[in-house]
Amino acid sequence: MPGLLLGDEFPNFEADTTIGKIKFHDFLGNSWGILFSHPRDFTPVCTTELACAAKVSNEFKKRGVKMIALSTDSVEDHHNWSKDVMSMNSAAESALPFPIIADDKRELSVQLGMLDPDERDKDGLPLTARCVFVIGPDKKLKLSILYPATTGRNFDELLRVIDSLQLTAQKKVATPVDWKPGDKVMVIPSLSDAEAAALFPNGVTTKEVPSGKKYLRYTQP
Repeated sequence: MPGLLLGDEFPNFEADTTIGKIKFHDFLGNSWGILFSHPRDFTPVCTTELACAAKVSNEFKKRGVKMIALSTDSVEDHHNWSKDVMSMNSAAESALPFPIIADDKRELSVQLGMLDPDERDKDGLPLTARCVFVIGPDKKLKLSILYPATTGRNFDELLRVIDSLQLTAQKKVATPVDWKPGDKVMVIPSLSDAEAAALFPNGVTTKEVPSGKKYLRYTQP
């Protein structure tokens, strides 16, 4: 994202939301956070996405992750649309379990590089793309993903990457392709074999490869 790189402190912006005005760092507290934008309220893909986000919100809560959505619609539109979103889960009378930011002036969308030049409203103004930002308890950006308006997100995958981020923040490991919680992980290359043996009591196994290099080291965290 322009101006915002992994490891940067996430802006402590103020914004109007469906739960009132917030200051972002205060909203997060000491929690992890996920901020995800959508192009427009009352549109098909966005409705399916936020319905799914609401359905799995307890999974984010279990992981200590606070959720917040964003689009360029008004707070009033967010409230009215939320009923449609929750009706997808047969819970139209229930409140959406996370707030939505109303960035109708597009100030935050510009600051975070979230606007999609190919998607515009009836007045010709650009809409937000499907951005995802994961922020750590230290308020630093841990992950960013940018999807076009035509591609809905997979919230199971977002939970998986959060599991990976939280694990690798605590242990000197990396998660391989298609990793899921409970699978073996990889020992990071900067650890010597002796250091790895001391850190991982479950043992370390090394896969032999034609190069003879001993870099594919697996362990059970």
